[in-house]
This record gives sequence, C-alpha cells and structure tokens, in this order.
Amino acid sequence: MLFVTLRQALDGDGLSGREIARLLGVDDEIPIEKHRRHARRYAMRWTSENTPKTARSRQERAVSARIIEGWMLRFLTAGESHGPALVVTVDGMPAGLQIDIDALNAQLRRRQGGYGRGRRMQIESDTVEVIAGVRRGRSTGAPIAFLIRNRDWVNWQQTMHAEAEMPDGATGAKRANVTRPRPGHADLAGAIKYGHDDIRDVLERASARETAARVAAGSLARQLLGRFGVKLASHVTAIGQVVLPDDRMVTFDEAAAIAPDDPVRCADATLQQRMIAAIDAARESGDTVGGAFEVIVTGLPPGLGSYVQWDRKLDGRLAQALMCIHAIKAVGIGIGPEVAIRPGSRVHDEILPPASGAGAPSRPTNNAGGLEGGVTNGQDVRVTAFMKPIATLMKPLRSVDLNTLHDAPAAIERSDVCAVPAAAVVGEAMTSFVLADAFLEKFGGDSVDEIQAHYDVTREAIRRRFAVPSA
Repeated sequence: MLFVTLRQALDGDGLSGREIARLLGVDDEIPIEKHRRHARRYAMRWTSENTPKTARSRQERAVSARIIEGWMLRFLTAGESHGPALVVTVDGMPAGLQIDIDALNAQLRRRQGGYGRGRRMQIESDTVEVIAGVRRGRSTGAPIAFLIRNRDWVNWQQTMHAEAEMPDGATGAKRANVTRPRPGHADLAGAIKYGHDDIRDVLERASARETAARVAAGSLARQLLGRFGVKLASHVTAIGQVVLPDDRMVTFDEAAAIAPDDPVRCADATLQQRMIAAIDAARESGDTVGGAFEVIVTGLPPGLGSYVQWDRKLDGRLAQALMCIHAIKAVGIGIGPEVAIRPGSRVHDEILPPASGAGAPSRPTNNAGGLEGGVTNGQDVRVTAFMKPIATLMKPLRSVDLNTLHDAPAAIERSDVCAVPAAAVVGEAMTSFVLADAFLEKFGGDSVDEIQAHYDVTREAIRRRFAVPSA
C-alpha cells in the first residue's frame, strides 16, 4: 500500500499537499508544490531501495524518469547563422547504437537541397564532426556532441566576432547594424524581448540555419528507430496554390521512392513543374512562397504515448515538435483540418476483424494518422506541417527604423524564395526525435540490447493477445 501511495505522489495523482505531507511526516504548512517535489524524490528513492530488481520493469523506471525529468531523450543546439559553427548535444541516447556518420551527413545534404533555396546553400557543405559520446562507431551512453562548421564564417568575421574588439586578421566585411525589422520574422519581437539595438543579435540565432543541428540530432534518433524497423519518409503536398488533391493518398513507399535530389520532393510528377513555376514566379516578383509537407512513419509499434496526461499525448508532442520549425504555422495529424467539416462517419476509422484470420484487428482507413487518444495504434503515423512564406522579401514590406521610428522598408537578408522541400527534411528529423523519445519511454533501457529485450517481450505479448483462440 505504501508503494501505491508513493506512486500516486510520484505521478501527482489524487493526493493533496497535506496528504503528501502526512505521508512524509513533514510540516503541512510548507507550500504544496514543495511537498510534491519532495514526495517525488522520496518515492523514487523508496521504490529503488524497497523493490526487488527483478520486480522493477524497465518501463516503470523509464516512465518514472520521464515524469521527473520531462523526457527520455533531448537535445540542445547552439550557434549563429554566420558564426564559426553550429553545435548540438544529444542526451539520453542509449549505449551500443551503431552510428552511421555517412547516413547522418546524407540527411544534412538533403536539408540543403530543394528548388528555391538561396545562395547560402551553394557556400555550405554541411558535415558533422563528432566531439563526444561515440567511440569506435558506437554510442557510449554519454551525451553525444556534434560540430557543424559554417564555411561562410570567413566572410563574416568582422561582423560576428565574439571578442569585445575586432581581432587582428578578421576577414569579411564589417556590416552596419540592422535596425529595420522584417514583418513575419522574429526581428521586432526578439529585439524588444532581449533589448537589442542591433537586430542582428536576434536574426543570427532565429535563422533557420539552426535546423542543420536539428537534422543531425534527428538523424541519430532516426538510426535508433531504424534499429527496430521503424522508417520515415516525407513528401511535399503544396507549394503556394499548387496543391496535391485531397483524395490523393501518398503511400509510404511512394514517398520513400522520391530521390534525395528531387527539386520539390512531390510524389505526383504531374504537379512538379507547376510547383517549380510557382517558385519561379515568386522569385521574379521579389516575393516568397510557402506550402506544406507530410511526414509518414511506418513500422511503429502500438502503445507509444499515453492518454493519461496532457503532456504525454504523442500527437501533441509531435505537433509541438513540428510547430517549432521555422515558419511552420499549423500542423495536422492524419486528415488534419478536414475532420472539422466531415461527419463522424467519414472521419473515424472502423475496426474490422484481422484480414488473415489472425493478428490484430484491421483498419480499412487511416484518417486518424496512426494516433488515437494520443497513442500509436500500429498504423502509419502521418503528420502534415503548413509553412508560411519566408519573411525576407526582395521587394520588402513596410516597416520602421527602430532608431528613428520613421517609415522604412524592411531589411533584406540573403534568403530563400521557397524552403518547403528542405523543411520536410527538418520535419522528418523532429518527428524522429519525438518518436525515439516515446520509444525509449515505452521500451526504456540503458543500452540497445536492454531495449531490444523489452521490445521483444512486448511484441510477443501483443502477438499472443491476438492469436487465434483454440477451438
């Protein structure tokens, strides 16, 4: 009974601050949240000390850790668009994962491609340098750190030097302060928030250049998922007003078959030239164009995520991960916004007997996008992100000079006309990372071998549950 009560304290379920205080034998006048934090620490320690190792499942420990820390897997990035380099640190990657650096660099090359990219991508040639956490080709369980050098740094040293005074030998041009914020960018909000007079202190970090580091982190997560048969692909569904028809359901195999150097990464060849024409038209008019892409994930087991708390719902976690990609303004799961206008009979996926007479129930449709109640149901996960046009226009919109508050055209920075195909690669990376986090939450372990053992046990349990009953 004490263990159950402590688990309640750990989960924050059903116990008031005073009940937690009585349980721990402490002053009930101490603020409730302080008791709750104390209870969680105590519950974890008590569980560890009083439960036999054989009775403590990896899943129990993994979920407990997530409740306290907030994640199983996480990453942090650092670096500016025109600084020396980008840095990413990935924490929580289990030991024993074979790391394919060539495959990781291939994902970075994919991010640099796509029709409508600017001149910056002609300068860069992104590859990672492993700084920590990998030895002899395998993860050690320690944080993994990568460095991605900016080749363009040589052209910006007089503007972006870290030293208080420009160092001798600094190269590139000394650029004037940026004082005219671009509508739709972080420029104005960031300058106000952090008190910057030179908007460059905002735009250098707010730049989508940072997504190269996310792709590196996501590629690690992708390789972990791939170890268990999970695969990802993406395809562009819209560029401006050129949109894939609603009734055109692109399969995983179709999306996976798109060549890495395809200019717009659309699965429908009949739309490709129209999409390219839309990008060309925007370029010629000094404008930019947005669009949409879908990420498809196949091979995921059922049961990732949870419906029991709002922040454990996997669809919400995926939406946040995609919404935080630069210029993404909306996310849909499955058929997305279409659910708002269809009747329920045309939205919900019916549940039918197994197609082969054995196995899990079958689903004739996948409008839910592989997620029900915030939990994977075994079908392909399908997530769509909607990207606004890039905020830098060659024919700039109206703005003000923050020094004078007088009318002035928005600043112009070197930029893309369209980055939707590249954003799809970033979307794959962010989706990979969230799903790998959920995978570790479900099948947690300190090494890949431990995770494999737990995964195999769970898979066998599901197989037995849906085995054909004996006569």
